[in-house]
Amino acid sequence: MTQHILVEKSEKLLVLTLNRPDKKNALTRAMYATLAAEITNADADPNIRCILIKANGDMFTAGNDLSDFAAISNATGAPKPEDDNPLLPALARSRTPIVAAVNGRAVAVGVTMLLHCDMVYLADDALLIAPFVNLALVPEAGSSLLMPLRIGHVRAFEMFVLGEPVNAEKAVSWGMANRAVPPAELHAAARAAALAIAARAPAAVVATKSLMRDQSVMLARMSEETGHFLRQLKSAEFKETLTAFSERRAPDFSKFG
Repeated sequence: MTQHILVEKSEKLLVLTLNRPDKKNALTRAMYATLAAEITNADADPNIRCILIKANGDMFTAGNDLSDFAAISNATGAPKPEDDNPLLPALARSRTPIVAAVNGRAVAVGVTMLLHCDMVYLADDALLIAPFVNLALVPEAGSSLLMPLRIGHVRAFEMFVLGEPVNAEKAVSWGMANRAVPPAELHAAARAAALAIAARAPAAVVATKSLMRDQSVMLARMSEETGHFLRQLKSAEFKETLTAFSERRAPDFSKFG
């Protein structure tokens, strides 16, 4: 079976590559579990000083695999603890610096995970899309807190509620990324940044990252978001989203009050 997360450890780096290009790197539960475990374990590995997240194919990630959402939506009874996404608290708790290299489109969790990365590089043709409300869902990964802090309330509300793409130039100017580079230079530029971080005094780097983040506040917001998110997955609004997707039409929310 093809490995959907490729793991490389070299030069004090942990490189995690999304490797499901035939499905636009849509993230499954198994992929989330692997990413969470690798990110968590990096904190205890003295040979890892920086994490680099990148993707194969023409898209960073299309977001969550909708089949997993559909399974939760169609299941009888309340959502189970295993329905939670283990990647999100792993990102919040991570002490190891994280660099992301984003090519093509980054959708939903592909955008919100970037708020937990310490440096972000975009291909200059990249698009960031957070269509949560368009899918009858709510923001996750602590993004309802972190995105307004990063780019302001009105921009964050527009991203979450209207779900319109943000191009690389705008993302950099808003402070969502460090810089945009030609696609052919993306992975090299991001790796160079990760290596530069890995060459710095490790204890000072970890302490600096910790001082810049309030882990308890992020985890509390994630828990609150997850409650809303799972309730929405069981809602009639989300069932309309799934029906519309299967019928290849836009969802009609006019009947909901």
